[in-house]
Formats: sequence, structure tokens, C-alpha cells
Amino acid sequence: MADKIKKILAKLTLKEREIVKLLILRIKLDDIEGLNISQLKDHTDLFRVKKGRIRIVYRKNEAKVLIVQIDRRNEKTYKDL
Repeated sequence: MADKIKKILAKLTLKEREIVKLLILRIKLDDIEGLNISQLKDHTDLFRVKKGRIRIVYRKNEAKVLIVQIDRRNEKTYKDL
């Protein structure tokens, strides 16, 4: 999974990578106030945070956070979840 995230991050601009790192840090620290977060339809434990064109989908249960997807917004962003 880490290789997949590294590959995705490599495709992003430096500014987008910094945004992603900050968002992931805030998600892990549960500092989500002010973030644009929504629970995904038909999924009780999947959430989406968006900032500009960047979308991060993550799964949260109890104290664990698992990053499922990092991507720019496009027509395939939420498919196959």
C-alpha cells in the first residue's frame, strides 16, 4: 500500500504534495475542524476530505486511520470503493 501512495504522490505537484501531507497529518491527529469532510454514501466507515482538486478517501474505525485513496478529482475518483 505504501508503494501505491508514493506513486500517487509522485504524480502530484509539490504544492499538492504539501497539501496532502498536511491533510493526512490533521486526519491522523483528529484535528478535522474546518476541513471539508463527508462520509461516503453507503459506507459507514469511509470518509472523504477535499481541498481544491485533491481528494483523500480514508477509513476510520476506533483509533485507526487507513488512507484508501489519494487523487485529483476526476470521473473515476469515487469508483471501486
